Amino acid sequence: MTNLLLLVSSLLSLGYSPEESLSKDAYSLSYIGEEQLGMNTIIPAKLDTFPKIHELEEVVVIDQAEMIRREESNSVELVKQDFIRENRGGSLMKSLERVPGINIIGIGSGASKPLIRGLGFNQVMVVENGIKHEGQQWGADHGLEVDQYAADQVTIIKGPASFKYGSDAIAGVIDIREKLAPSEEGVGGSIEMGTRSNNAWFGGSANLFARKGKWFVDGRITVADYGDFKVPTDSVFVYDYGVALYKGHVRNTAGKELDFSGRVGFLGEHFRNTLLVSSVKTKSGFFANAHGLEPRRVDTDLHDKSSRDILLPFQEVRHTKLINKSSYAAGKHFIQLDLGYQRNDRKEWSQYVNHGYMPAVYPAELPYPSTLERAFDKEVFSLNLKDEIFLGKHELMFGASTEYQHNDIDGWGFLIPAFQQYSYGVYGIEKFKVNSLWQLTAALRYDHSQIHVEAYQDWFPSVKDASQATEADYLYRAEDFKREFNSLVWSLGFNFLPGDLSLKGNLGTSFRMPIAKELAANGVNYHYFRYERGNADLDPERSFQFDLGADLKKEKWLVSFSPFVNYFSNYIYLNPTAELDILYGAGNQVFNYTQAEVLRYGAELSVMYQLTEKLSMEFLGEYVYSEQKSGAKRGYTLPFSPPASGVFNATYKPAGMGIFTSPYFAMDYRLTARQNNIVPPEKMTPGYQVVNLRTGSSLYLFQQQFQVDVQVQNLFNMHYLNHTSFYRLINLPEAGRNISLSLKYQF
Repeated sequence: MTNLLLLVSSLLSLGYSPEESLSKDAYSLSYIGEEQLGMNTIIPAKLDTFPKIHELEEVVVIDQAEMIRREESNSVELVKQDFIRENRGGSLMKSLERVPGINIIGIGSGASKPLIRGLGFNQVMVVENGIKHEGQQWGADHGLEVDQYAADQVTIIKGPASFKYGSDAIAGVIDIREKLAPSEEGVGGSIEMGTRSNNAWFGGSANLFARKGKWFVDGRITVADYGDFKVPTDSVFVYDYGVALYKGHVRNTAGKELDFSGRVGFLGEHFRNTLLVSSVKTKSGFFANAHGLEPRRVDTDLHDKSSRDILLPFQEVRHTKLINKSSYAAGKHFIQLDLGYQRNDRKEWSQYVNHGYMPAVYPAELPYPSTLERAFDKEVFSLNLKDEIFLGKHELMFGASTEYQHNDIDGWGFLIPAFQQYSYGVYGIEKFKVNSLWQLTAALRYDHSQIHVEAYQDWFPSVKDASQATEADYLYRAEDFKREFNSLVWSLGFNFLPGDLSLKGNLGTSFRMPIAKELAANGVNYHYFRYERGNADLDPERSFQFDLGADLKKEKWLVSFSPFVNYFSNYIYLNPTAELDILYGAGNQVFNYTQAEVLRYGAELSVMYQLTEKLSMEFLGEYVYSEQKSGAKRGYTLPFSPPASGVFNATYKPAGMGIFTSPYFAMDYRLTARQNNIVPPEKMTPGYQVVNLRTGSSLYLFQQQFQVDVQVQNLFNMHYLNHTSFYRLINLPEAGRNISLSLKYQF
């Protein structure tokens, strides 16, 4: 029985989806339990073979999330669709913010990106349906192009996971999965609708699926439209320039979203294949008074006529994915092949503003319009192959992955050059079941990557009189160069399961290849009012980390504690200098990419106590400390380091009443400490307290089942700053009170 539990948890945590279940000759997991491998999974205890007639000796009920935590040596959290629905925010990452150790970099109300234990950007890998998500994730203002309604299950790995996922997983992984394939023949689907008061958001998603024999199809469409979000203040200072906010609206932060996705699959006895196609298209405005080099030129009367229009400056992003997932089960082998293609087409539009030697009048002969500030067009081809082998007490996995990226640029503003990047990696993982109490895990991985950065020459001469310019006066902002990187990482882990207590630990190394921005940036970042300069000589980031974990489930208590220690020998970061840019900006401070030793440590704590059958109390806490041990900022922390925080929760689940079949009431009291540990030019952030409410129930009306959920966020309309917010840099507070309502009908 223990071996079977290990198998199930391993398949789930290693990216296995039950829709890709093994053949009956191996292990059949195609559809088990009410929740499709949810919280109350029912698994037969004896599955040695599958003759035409067989008996199940016993049935065991298993909590899938608890099973994964007990069987994986990494710090792992499993988030199911119910959690996402009850905590739904403006984006999927916002919905995950309640998980200890997870913070977000908020970008208005429609986009955000994750931080895991204080690290983010390209240090956190996002995986969607087995393929690494590749957008322009290097910018703090660039959100993740993911349809939040399509996510059915999210596995969060906190801490380095490079031994399995490769580069960019140095801080952790957000692994997003769509719902399982239909288990029975027929037609079904769901409709979800919602609205939010703060920014007049409205939208929803519709899903339709069908299965006939071994074939199934599934489609989804998601739409959203929202206005400028509101904050509890009527003015804000943007770099010492006072900006009045009309009725508290953050000017020009409206947006819209239109997503499509579809899949078709074949579910054979030994072979299974699913083809997925998706498109996520968004358009959203930038806060007009905090973009570009001349915030004083904003036409406030024009912007304030409507809170729903999207005027300059704004961004448009379309992310297209094509993924083919295949699996084949034969004997003791389970082989999976994932092929992926992505295209991330991003455009940033803004009024042309000349600075330095840029011409006062935009030249009509340039091949792009005067309002196209920047454009990035990235294409990515991916391949992941792995073979899992089950040999009694040994579970082996061997895998290989490769990826090719091609990124073109356009527009009159320059920050990073075009580039091509190629990488591959091979790895092996073994899990050895010593006995019923002990499990050991070992992993080894090798990676190779190479990047080719293209040269970029200014379209204007750096002289006062352009008529007297020579070819040498058109400066090269980027030189043509190539770099190659190699990395070897390892990991050792253990699990000890003495009854109600679960102990685990993991020791290992991790890595991250420098990205094009870190190697070759050379321009003004208009979102930060600074000049950023890359360093072509950077080495890959290397990390050494030790994780521990303890879970205790006894009677009315459920306690989880996860401390960690993390050391970077050469952490990559932007270092402010005393130099000022005079060629391309208005005397902006120059920031250089450099490397330094960094020591980090912290922990997450979760305690739940069941007071009565209907009432439970919970505490979720997190703390992380970072310190640079070398370099120009020695003794300082890292940018965007989240302060200590805790959530006190009370949840009441009474018996059903009338049409309300499963009501719940929950209150979260979030207490966040002051962040005094900063790195210049950051500013200290005051502590704050926020109260959020949640309630909902299943409804049985007209012989149909509905789900209604209501949230009240920032109940008391508190004025506070989130240290990891993008807009915190200009002291813009977080959104004020927000009431959201969602309705779901499943058929």
